[in-house]
Amino acid sequence: MTLCTRLTNARFLTMDPDHPVAHDLGIWRGRIAGLDEAVTSLPAREVIDLQGATVLPGFIDAHVHLAWTGLKENTLSIAGLTRVEDVLAVVAEAAAAQASADAWLDLAGYDQRALGRHLTAAELDQVSHGHKVYILHDSGHGCVVNSAVLDLLPADLPHENGFLAEGAMGAARALRLPYSQQELAEAIGRAARTCLSEGITACAEAGIGGTLFGHSPVELGAYQLAREQGLLPLRTQLMISADRLRPVAAHEADGIPRALDLGLRSGFGDDHLSVGALKIYTDGGMMARTAALSGPYEGLGHTGQLQDDPEALTETIVGGHLAGWQLAVHAIGDRAADIALDALERAQRLRPRPGARHRIEHAGLIRPDQLPRFAQLGLSAVVQPNFLRYFGDDYAAIMGEARAPWLYRGRAFLDHGVPLIGSSDRPVADGSPLRAIQFMVERTSESGQVIGTAEAVTVDEALYAYTAAGAHACNWEHSLGTLTPGKRADLTVLGDDPRSVDVSRIGDIEVAATYVEGQEMPEERQKAQEMKKTHPHSTPLRSQM
Repeated sequence: MTLCTRLTNARFLTMDPDHPVAHDLGIWRGRIAGLDEAVTSLPAREVIDLQGATVLPGFIDAHVHLAWTGLKENTLSIAGLTRVEDVLAVVAEAAAAQASADAWLDLAGYDQRALGRHLTAAELDQVSHGHKVYILHDSGHGCVVNSAVLDLLPADLPHENGFLAEGAMGAARALRLPYSQQELAEAIGRAARTCLSEGITACAEAGIGGTLFGHSPVELGAYQLAREQGLLPLRTQLMISADRLRPVAAHEADGIPRALDLGLRSGFGDDHLSVGALKIYTDGGMMARTAALSGPYEGLGHTGQLQDDPEALTETIVGGHLAGWQLAVHAIGDRAADIALDALERAQRLRPRPGARHRIEHAGLIRPDQLPRFAQLGLSAVVQPNFLRYFGDDYAAIMGEARAPWLYRGRAFLDHGVPLIGSSDRPVADGSPLRAIQFMVERTSESGQVIGTAEAVTVDEALYAYTAAGAHACNWEHSLGTLTPGKRADLTVLGDDPRSVDVSRIGDIEVAATYVEGQEMPEERQKAQEMKKTHPHSTPLRSQM
């Protein structure tokens, strides 16, 4: 046998307990042919000396928004601005530059916390010159609009002086034509290159086609188009938003109350592009103060909000389970988690599916009494460590001293036998797995505040969360997640070993190369690096109007 490639002189951290560390790895036709002595003496068309680098399975981001990320990169941004008057000046300049009276003004990077309060429709009216203004909140769970938009919405639609949250935001989005598949394909490609530059080789797109985060009712086709045009080098699993399902007259023996057309469900596709879980939203987010809590936010006097009444949410969760889907239930607050846990318990009683691999997305605030229920139901916790790295000071403040230790847990999940899955929710937060891994170990925000010390995990456990555990959560464990013979040769080459450097340096380790099916991705990496040099904070002041 002649190998296509042999990688040598490296420290391969395989994530496979049967062969945890290797020094040589052979690749044949995109798969791992063997390790160490099994391949060292075999001939190879190419031998690459990695000069002592550390190699891991390609990182898996189990919860990301590629289309949104790519679109945001090409949208006028107000990120970093801390004064209302400066934001209004940007809006005024954009309005003056827009020739078409019917055009919308789109802006990204909105976060009321930086400004000290929300913008108002009246303020936007003064600078928008009659254009319709839509400014998306960084959490994705709200937007602020001007009166030109409010006038097109139902009079009884709830808003706070132009700030629309959750379903109300979806009503504003629905006023507009969706993006074209070509626009979305190009945006997906931009985001994919950034992911590759950070060592990510596979991801789960967290909800397409829906009212809240979807960009088009034919959004799945945009991912197919991106793949056909060579714009999607990542392995991508698509979660379908639950509001895409409709009642079906299926045979009563099937027990399927609602479905996509043709009965499409989890597992359709191949190992490059496939349909994954059904995405169900139960609440909002902490940044927008809409995550549903069992007690009030500190100093705010309210407990957030559910996406619908509990009975309707339960019906959606149970129906998805009965229809055979793997479920990815968005639940950030502990009240939302209660709704999800109760519904999943009911679903499993009605039709036991012990291998369903249902997931709780975010699991942002989980009480101690909820942890055993996660384990009993066989749920995975898909967390976003970088939320606390970058927003932890704020989240700890609004939760208060008693609840802050429950935020985005790590150790407690593992101790209860709950799989801990790493992810980013890009572009809501920074997408770097290495920076997230650093936080999982040290639990320290950018300001130096330690949040939930008892929730720290080891470096090995954090690496596992972004590799083997992520593969299992996405039903990819037979082809990804470990450097095991027979699996896809998706690799991340690092300039240093995360297990041997000081924990404070893990986030700064260089991603020297990324391989997909045994092929290095130099072009995508170079493009992503060039983009970062031009826009180091990924908030370019460019307008797509």
